[in-house]
Amino acid sequence: MRPLPRAAAAVGALGAACLVWATAVEPRSFRLRRVTVPLLPAGAPPLRVLHVSDIHLHHDQHAKQRWLSRLGALEPDLVVDTGDNLSDAEAVGPLGEALGRLLDRPGVFVMGSNDYYSPVPKNPLGYLRRGGTGPNRSLERPVDLPVDELRQQLGRGGWQDLTHRRVSLELHGVRVELRGTDDAHLDRDDYAAVAGPAGPGHDVVLGVTHAPYLRVLDAMAADRVDLVLAGHTHGGQVCLPGGRALVTNCDLDPARVKGLSSHTARTPEGDLHTAALHVSAGVGGSRYAPYRFACFPEATLLTLVPRSATTG
Repeated sequence: MRPLPRAAAAVGALGAACLVWATAVEPRSFRLRRVTVPLLPAGAPPLRVLHVSDIHLHHDQHAKQRWLSRLGALEPDLVVDTGDNLSDAEAVGPLGEALGRLLDRPGVFVMGSNDYYSPVPKNPLGYLRRGGTGPNRSLERPVDLPVDELRQQLGRGGWQDLTHRRVSLELHGVRVELRGTDDAHLDRDDYAAVAGPAGPGHDVVLGVTHAPYLRVLDAMAADRVDLVLAGHTHGGQVCLPGGRALVTNCDLDPARVKGLSSHTARTPEGDLHTAALHVSAGVGGSRYAPYRFACFPEATLLTLVPRSATTG
């Protein structure tokens, strides 16, 4: 009769260890991922794009602020922030200090739900129903985060608000068009405001949105966007060992919940176009869900190279 208590004790110890890992270790084990994406025309120099998302910064999260501040040393050619920057109203100033030198680089940003609304307690099991794509209750309360102050902070060094706008940049002689939408998770997206073919003379077209809902991905790919960058999913946040996500918190399939993949849609001319898709697992999460498992917090440095280049 003794093996059973020993087995129960072992299971209990393993569960306790997993709980400590998921709440105290992994959420603070920030990673920088590096990927190569062949998108540019032949002969173009590489472009280094830093993708940050879902920082969910609380004003007293000093370890996260220190890690973010070290990203400035990368000196990327372009920074793309795909939203959910805040966890409380007092975090705007600390966010600006943490981003530091990055704000002086060329950059663009869009907003997510936690740039408008502070987080509220939720039943985490709710995300397992319909993949967590049920109605968002944030719209039933007034905006309570300083989104205008956030816009000013992010734009103080030249980052451009891409919400329902197109922007053209020249980076090392490469003409880049960027287009963005507001948060589809809040039904604030209006892709029609930026729809259509790229302007003449552009070498590469990037689409930027917070939540990778299929309607936005379809529209961008149909317009022959080369690369779409999004966040929102937290990579599943709690995954099976090996990183397999259980939910995405939108209608994107779990296989593409984080990292580099692709999305194909039919163009107005009737042919198919495949866009590269990068979904960030994000730097943080809601303070009411301060855990991660098999899904480290991250930012990603994407190196865009000519299409004929080989990837490493």
